Amino acid sequence: MITLHEEPLSMLVEHGSVPIRFAVRRVLEVCAVDGGFGGMTLTERAVDEPWIKDYNEIERPERWAARFNVSRWGLIAARDDGARIGGAVIAFGADDVMMLEGRTDLAVLWDLRVAPEHRGRGVGGLLFRAVERWAAERGCRWLKVETQNINVDACRFYARRGCTLGGINRFAYPDLPDEAQLLWYRDLHAER
Repeated sequence: MITLHEEPLSMLVEHGSVPIRFAVRRVLEVCAVDGGFGGMTLTERAVDEPWIKDYNEIERPERWAARFNVSRWGLIAARDDGARIGGAVIAFGADDVMMLEGRTDLAVLWDLRVAPEHRGRGVGGLLFRAVERWAAERGCRWLKVETQNINVDACRFYARRGCTLGGINRFAYPDLPDEAQLLWYRDLHAER
């Protein structure tokens, strides 16, 4: 039986124990049309040599409290018979988080993870709906999500949940020149 519970941010170490790695087998290639005047296109293609991307290698969740004011952030845990199988972290009300754009009507789905053996079973969808409710209860009109062009499954996941691609930054990650930032927005007042 899968249950969801809001937990204190002091549980970020346990949240981080759920793997957030995945195999990159496909990417969304970003191409500027007419130097950008014609917009951007995303073309899905298979990679020549798949690799593993692990966001925990970039930064562990327990370090966020040292970098940001997390006093108004949220943590929702997914458990199966008491064992943690996933979770979501929501950034909200923090002036030091650029992704929040200084807005009070916006929350950012900072991190969503589901244990590999539970992926594809609806846990991510349950967590996403819980995040929507959490943000709406705090007066947010919008939910923002950051993905990368190398995480095609996540992009499709957010699109299926009513998110709209609102921004592409091909130069967001100087140390990762082959990765582009994709910003998705969900209007919390819109019907799905």
